[in-house]
Amino acid sequence: MSRDLIFAPVLLQVLMTLGVYVLLIKRKIRSIRAGTVNVERRALYDDAWPADVIQINNNLRNQFELPVLFYALCGVLWALDAVSVVALVAAWLFVASRLVHVWIHCTSNYVPNRRRAFTVGWWILVAMTLLAGWELLR
Repeated sequence: MSRDLIFAPVLLQVLMTLGVYVLLIKRKIRSIRAGTVNVERRALYDDAWPADVIQINNNLRNQFELPVLFYALCGVLWALDAVSVVALVAAWLFVASRLVHVWIHCTSNYVPNRRRAFTVGWWILVAMTLLAGWELLR
């Protein structure tokens, strides 16, 4: 198996983040056209935007939290030549958990479900970290 396969879920995670950017741009344009944004405050203050824009903006910020650790771990696993079926399954499961998190956050934003999706992804990263640590110490 090629160790480069670890970058397929990384690519999907990047594409998902770009998709959230597109959604944010669309919501901001809609808000500007509707006149629901405080034009004087919009450059510096998130609260100048309506709640639906802030919701997407908050999700975009989330894409630079756990996923950053995911990118680093995938790079570490690749550098250690430790990309295995287990690592690949974990990587794909992490991205699936993030897709669910994005969907919930950008739609219903029901926090208990969003927290569950986050927690699943967090535990997967813990497992990937332990796997990378194990491989490093072998």
